[in-house]
Amino acid sequence: MTTQSFWVEPTMLEGTHVMLEPLAQKHADDLFAAAQPDEIWEWLVAAQPKTREEMRAWIQRAEQDIASRKQLWFAIIVRADNRAVGVTSYMDIHPKDRGLEIGGTWLTPAVWRTSINTECKYLLLRHAFENLGYIRVQLKTDARNLRSQRAIERLGAIKEGVLRKHVILHTGYQRDTVMFSIIDSEWAGVKARLEEKLGQQTQ
Repeated sequence: MTTQSFWVEPTMLEGTHVMLEPLAQKHADDLFAAAQPDEIWEWLVAAQPKTREEMRAWIQRAEQDIASRKQLWFAIIVRADNRAVGVTSYMDIHPKDRGLEIGGTWLTPAVWRTSINTECKYLLLRHAFENLGYIRVQLKTDARNLRSQRAIERLGAIKEGVLRKHVILHTGYQRDTVMFSIIDSEWAGVKARLEEKLGQQTQ
């Protein structure tokens, strides 16, 4: 296969509880409402959009990322009411090495500790390994964000280490980043655990 075969094209991923749609302006109002709680933004690199215009401008930049194949952003849609409750993405995409990152994820707190985030990660991982033929998926989080680290570990990802002073946040804070990964030889076991977990969870 050529490198071109491993390009990540915009697509819709459908699960039982959620759909992941390529991010677009039609999601702006839902996402602005979802983004209001301050606790979403405590650990994120991006600043909280304070107005609808800021949300639309952020989505416009995300659409440019999608068009340039820099990053593939998705709106996270709850199937029960067709409402966008957050975003996620494929980023740091390396077709030659068949590796990418799942990141940029935020969700409104009303759906924290439900099946929503678990199913999002399941859909993204399954697509990366089974449809795109990638061999490595990485995830990362702020070293201070223990809740996120526990959630990533529950996916079955392996902690690889800490990148010190890796990112400067919009607040000026110099963040240490904890890196995790799942590789293709681990996917079957991770998939089985996630499918069991999703079968036990309710939205």
